[in-house]
Amino acid sequence: MQTRPIGPFTVSAIGLGCMNLSHAYGVPPSPEEGERILLAALDAGVTLFDTAALYGFGSNEKLVGRVMKPHRARFTLASKGGMAGVQFDDGLKRVIDGSPEAIRRDCENSLRNLQTDVIDLYYLHRWDKRVPIEDSVGAMSDLVRAGKVRTLGLSEVSAATLRKAHAVHPITAVQTEYSLWTRNPEIAVLDACRDIGAAFVAFSPLARGFLSARFTDVATLDAKDVRKPMPRFSPENYAANLKLLPAYTALAAELGCTPAQLALAWLLHKAPHIVPIPGTTKLDHLKEDLGAATVRLSADAMARVEALINQQTVVGSRYTAQANGEVDTEHFA
Repeated sequence: MQTRPIGPFTVSAIGLGCMNLSHAYGVPPSPEEGERILLAALDAGVTLFDTAALYGFGSNEKLVGRVMKPHRARFTLASKGGMAGVQFDDGLKRVIDGSPEAIRRDCENSLRNLQTDVIDLYYLHRWDKRVPIEDSVGAMSDLVRAGKVRTLGLSEVSAATLRKAHAVHPITAVQTEYSLWTRNPEIAVLDACRDIGAAFVAFSPLARGFLSARFTDVATLDAKDVRKPMPRFSPENYAANLKLLPAYTALAAELGCTPAQLALAWLLHKAPHIVPIPGTTKLDHLKEDLGAATVRLSADAMARVEALINQQTVVGSRYTAQANGEVDTEHFA
């Protein structure tokens, strides 16, 4: 496996997003199946594992902690706080809270769940706009000084917010959705990361399954699937987006790779500071995804694939209006 730097760490060029082993895309796999995915990724050379307090309201961190504790020295561990499950009278609910108190609480919970003394890369999962970013990052920097966290990251932030945060404490990585069909990072954040020496960690690099060219029927989505309310996955919009796939899959075949590999290879070729973290619940899909590291794309192939799927050709916005209000990323007009 090729490697790329994230701050002081050298990690596999493709990491593993662990979220869907516990959360988000319908019924998650069993813990035993999740364990098989985690260990297979490690054996295949993956050395960046990404989780969060939010995923499964702590169950994902517990899975990663239980399975990966014996191998802790072999990989870089990333998790996130500032957005977690909070118990109310009517059940657990997702709460964005970037206060220093919440950040300290989330980190302590994550350390217990992950069964580790230190988290290598700790992200602020969302910027809580009620709290100055300087205050949230200041509290996170206290965790570094206490030896509970090695480096800091931010998720779903604008270039301006990144620079403010970096002035308080060095930011090692920014994690944001980035794929052929979500190009918002190209507006400013990719360049800002390069300027300050931060890595850019791309989540949902396969467009939540769209770019694998396997998912064709939104009617099959589970009621709790996070894609269900997303505008791009409405029946009308998704039907329009599916029309982009024949030319895309044909190009992948011409280039000697699968559609999923083309999407990941495109990211790897965009810039050397980009590290995609696809997630999967299937061993064969894991092997396929990691195979993207060997795909070589010419400048002509890059231009052709970018012309096929981009912000102008995709129908529907990335998030609902409410979800868009919770992130701090730049948006295309």
